[in-house]
Amino acid sequence: MKLKAAAALLCVAACSGNSAGPIGVFGPVCGSSSILGVAERAVSSPVSRQCGIDNPVRVHEVAGVRLSQKPLLNCGAAKSLERWVRKDVKPSVKDIGERLESIRVIAHYTCRTRNNRAGGRISEHGKGNAIDIAGFGLKGGVDISVLRDWGNGEKGEVLSRARRAACGPFGVVLGPGSDRFHRDHFHLDVSNLGRPYCR
Repeated sequence: MKLKAAAALLCVAACSGNSAGPIGVFGPVCGSSSILGVAERAVSSPVSRQCGIDNPVRVHEVAGVRLSQKPLLNCGAAKSLERWVRKDVKPSVKDIGERLESIRVIAHYTCRTRNNRAGGRISEHGKGNAIDIAGFGLKGGVDISVLRDWGNGEKGEVLSRARRAACGPFGVVLGPGSDRFHRDHFHLDVSNLGRPYCR
């Protein structure tokens, strides 16, 4: 409760407009009191000029749910993540009588090509637009794994509903069945393709 109270006070100064927030100060970022993290200085890469984030944030928590890694994202991706978790993932978990406590993040910002293929286009991960999620942690140590639970019972239904709901907040959603690279996680990104691409 003390952390949330401090975050609310910081939000008075930091949660205005679309700015990431004060550099290096933990608290609300991206103009949202329910996205907690740290705004960082612009990042670039010697690998490719196509990589980088102008106003990156290191996200610790969204909608009261902690992240296993603290992903480096742009505010568009951070806001989409918060919306998806708050409006869709938490209610889906609650429907099976559980409480969402954590999200297992396996990838975020890195300057690389799509699926690490030589000569390929730069991945949305290299622009701070993307996050990869492998599962969810529930109250009491219960775990939902994309690799293990996809298509199985009520955990599989939670995953299926979460993936369907991600199509909207995110412009691209990939997961099991889309290709061999995404059998164990959801790839979520906010790239603008004109219409959602969800498989």
